[in-house]
Amino acid sequence: MIPLPLRVELLNTGSELLLGSVRDAHLSWFGRELFPLGLRIARQSTVPDGAPIRDALLEAFARTDVIIVTGGLGPTTDDITRELAAELLGRKMLPHPETLERIQERCRRRGFAFQPRMERQAMAPEGATVLPNDNGTAPGLYLPSVEGISWSSPHIFLLPGPPRELQPMAVAHVLPVLKELAKRHSGGVTQECRIYKVVGMGESMVEAKIGLELSKRGDLEVGYCARPNEVDFRLIGPCEILDQVEPSVLAVVGDYLVSGDEKSMEEIVVHLLAERGMTLVTAESCTGGHLANRLTNVPGASKVFLEGFVTYSNRSKSDLLGVDYGLIEAHGAVSEQVVRSMAEGALQKSGARYAIATTGIAGPDGGTLGKPVGTVWIALAEEGEVTEAWKETIPADRITFKQVVSQSALDRLRKRLKGPATS
Repeated sequence: MIPLPLRVELLNTGSELLLGSVRDAHLSWFGRELFPLGLRIARQSTVPDGAPIRDALLEAFARTDVIIVTGGLGPTTDDITRELAAELLGRKMLPHPETLERIQERCRRRGFAFQPRMERQAMAPEGATVLPNDNGTAPGLYLPSVEGISWSSPHIFLLPGPPRELQPMAVAHVLPVLKELAKRHSGGVTQECRIYKVVGMGESMVEAKIGLELSKRGDLEVGYCARPNEVDFRLIGPCEILDQVEPSVLAVVGDYLVSGDEKSMEEIVVHLLAERGMTLVTAESCTGGHLANRLTNVPGASKVFLEGFVTYSNRSKSDLLGVDYGLIEAHGAVSEQVVRSMAEGALQKSGARYAIATTGIAGPDGGTLGKPVGTVWIALAEEGEVTEAWKETIPADRITFKQVVSQSALDRLRKRLKGPATS
C-alpha cells in the first residue's frame, strides 16, 4: 500500500483573494515544489483577514503535521497573522532588532520614509525563527512543532503574501526544513510522479485502455487532467513500480504520446526541429498568431522558427502569401484550396523546410450550413513533398478554438518529424 505522507496544509489569508481581486498563486507553486521532497498539499483553505485566521489555524492544529500560512504579515491593522499565531501558542511577541534594521535600511535604500507602523513587522513570537525577506519588509516566521500531553501544534510557517517575496524565501528557508522533516517521516520511502501528455485520445479512452487496470493494483495513484485536445495521464508511486508498468502505458498510448516529462507540445516540436536542423514558418488566419506565440514562448525557438504571417483578411492572404483571388472567390477563404495555397506561399516566401497554415470560422458568427462555426482547414507543407491538408470541426469559444487548432497543427508536424527522416 502507498505509505501515508507527512500531512501538509496551506492556509491562504486575505480578503482580496475571496473578493476575486487577486488570484491565488501559492497552491500550484507549493504543489510543484513539495512533491520532489516527498510531500503533498493535503488541504488548502482561504480565509479573510481577521478572526477567521485564528479559527482556521485552531482547526488545522488537530489534523495536520505542517501548516503553511500566507499573508497577513504587513504593517497595517488587518495584518494580524503573527499575533494570532502567538496567541494560540501562548507566546509573547518580542522585538527582533535585526529585522527592524533591515526594514529601515530597505527604506533608506529605496528612498521611502520609514513609518512607525512598520515596527510591527519586526515583532516575532517567542521561540520563532525569523526568515529574512530580501524582496520586501515583512519577514517570515517558523514555529517548530510542540508536542504536549493534552495539546500539540504542528510545524507552522508564516510567509508573506506576494509571490515575489514568498517564493525566494520559501526556497531559501522553508523547503530545506521540510526536506528534513519529510526524510524523518517517510523512513526512506519516496514517491515519484510521472505525467504522460496524450493528444488525440480522450480521458475516458485513456482510462478504459490502461487507467482502470492500473488503478486496481493498490500500489499506484492514477489520475487524469483534461485540457483542450490533450490529457495528462498521471501515475504516482514508488519508482520501481512505475518502471514496471511504464512499458504497458507506452504500448497503449503509442503515437498519441507527446511527452513523458511534462514538456509542452511546442517544446517538443521546437526540440525536434532543432535536433534535425530544420526550420518552420506559420501562416495563420483564424488562429491570429497563436501558433507563432506558442512557438516563440520556447527558449531557442529563434534557431528554427523563421517568421509568422497573420493573414486575417482575404487581401492579406493574397498580398503576403500570393493566394490567388480566384481560389478565394471560387472556394471561400475557409477551404482546402486556400489553406494549401497559404502554406505553400509561406514556404516559398520564407525558405523554411516546413509551413503550417490555418483558416477557419472561430465564431460565434460567420458560419453557414455548409461551413458551420468551428470549421477549420489546416495544412502542413514541406519542401519537396505534397502538401497535406485536413478539415476539423471544433465547436468551442474563440480562445479554446485557437488552442485546439494550434494543438492539432503542431501535433501533425510532431508526427511528421518523428517519422522517417526525408532529405
